[in-house]
Amino acid sequence: MNTDVPFKHRRVRASGVELHCVELGARDDAPLMLFLHGFPEFWYSWRHQMREFADDFHVVAPDLRGYNTSDKPAGRGAYSLDKLVDDVRALIVNLGYDKCVLVGHDWGGAIAWQFAHTHPEMLDKLVVMNLPHPVRFYEGLATAAQLRRSWYIFFFQLPWLPEKLLSRDRYRTIAELFEKESKNPGAFSDEDLEAYRQAASQPGALTAMLNYYRNILLQAFSFDPDDYTPLEVPTLLIWGEDDSALGKELTYGTERFVRDLQIAYIPECSHWVQQDRPAIVNRHMRSFVDAG
Repeated sequence: MNTDVPFKHRRVRASGVELHCVELGARDDAPLMLFLHGFPEFWYSWRHQMREFADDFHVVAPDLRGYNTSDKPAGRGAYSLDKLVDDVRALIVNLGYDKCVLVGHDWGGAIAWQFAHTHPEMLDKLVVMNLPHPVRFYEGLATAAQLRRSWYIFFFQLPWLPEKLLSRDRYRTIAELFEKESKNPGAFSDEDLEAYRQAASQPGALTAMLNYYRNILLQAFSFDPDDYTPLEVPTLLIWGEDDSALGKELTYGTERFVRDLQIAYIPECSHWVQQDRPAIVNRHMRSFVDAG
């Protein structure tokens, strides 16, 4: 594990925006491992995995558009899934690669799933954490249990009120999302929580982050499960079993959509899986990416 080399920061052009990216790994011949974070995170959520894989990969974690110090285009239409997928395509190309190992969690997982179906030729392998396949997610929303868990999606459709709630008392609610949901008491230090508060408080960031959700209902009207032919990309799905927002049952049946699938369930682990149990996550990832 690379523990001494400092993270490097730079801005990289994506699809009409510039994204703040953090990277490790300097070997010219190293393959790319690209990490996509979720809500309400930023590149920092991958700090444990970036250190783990920096000796073997050029590891890069962007702040997704709208997050932290990346560009924040106006209007919720700027955060549609097709634009987020194209950001990933452009990022891979502008980093000097034609393919990568793609790793995504939460919203980053949603983007990763969609990218895999749209640009499978640009992936060596796919790792998704605590975000079900798109078809399973929409099937889940047809159940009362998942609708109850997904109440926040509907709350986030409201104007200004979600911003007011999440930003009160110096973004205390943002910190509490990590602190109260975690199943590992030592997972988040005070410094970690402050980093998340600072990222969410960047000008325009909170509305941009919520705009990801404000596109969901519009996109639901055009969702067609027949668009998702089975993936050939080798895929690892990692799932913290104590996710309060997404039920474990959403993973059942994923093999209908992925021909080469592995699923790793982690007990006593929250939605923040890669931060709650980093050593276990890294072990599953290592076994997967090192396999032929």
